Amino acid sequence: MAGQSDPHISLFSPEEIEFMAEDELVEIVPNMRMDPLNFISGDFGPFFPQIPANVPLWLAMALKKRGKCTIRPPQWMSIENLTHVLEGEREDQGAFQAVPFHYIEISRLLFDHARDDIPDIYMVRSLIEDIRDVRLHKVETNLEKFSATSAVKIAHLSAMEVNVVRPFVVRALQAFYKHDNPVVMSDSDSVTDRQPQTRQPQVPRNAQRQPLKRR
Repeated sequence: MAGQSDPHISLFSPEEIEFMAEDELVEIVPNMRMDPLNFISGDFGPFFPQIPANVPLWLAMALKKRGKCTIRPPQWMSIENLTHVLEGEREDQGAFQAVPFHYIEISRLLFDHARDDIPDIYMVRSLIEDIRDVRLHKVETNLEKFSATSAVKIAHLSAMEVNVVRPFVVRALQAFYKHDNPVVMSDSDSVTDRQPQTRQPQVPRNAQRQPLKRR
């Protein structure tokens, strides 16, 4: 879909959505002892070796980069769960399976920063890509059936999918509203007609220019 690659069509850029996804909590297993960390978003810790702890994804990546922990992939990233979701997406073309709101961004960040912590990473990556492609195809199919309504409700869309769909739906609803309300269209036309038209003064071709007088 166009919104995936065109930042002017989507409401947020992929980088902005990924930034928001970094606040999601993940489980880490520290290999060091550390006092609690105090942030505006909350307090995390204390940390003890081999004792799992939940921290935001951005903190988990920072500790992982420094060799202070390993990251446990979320349960929904297991091959069994992803296979079940993919089968459900393919079988039911009229509904979307429940997935984490930032499943695309979280998986991409873990693939980039915690490859060695993900068992069967290539199989997991392939399943997530298949799920994403099937869901995007279903989004396009549902948009083709779009009709003028006062509200649009599609359950279980992810952040990236919402970002792609929202601008299109807003413009479509605006177009339907204007089409179904002739008063709005006539008002917009009258506003255009009332705009003053400025004309440039016409100068005869044979007119001679008057020399400027020195002061």
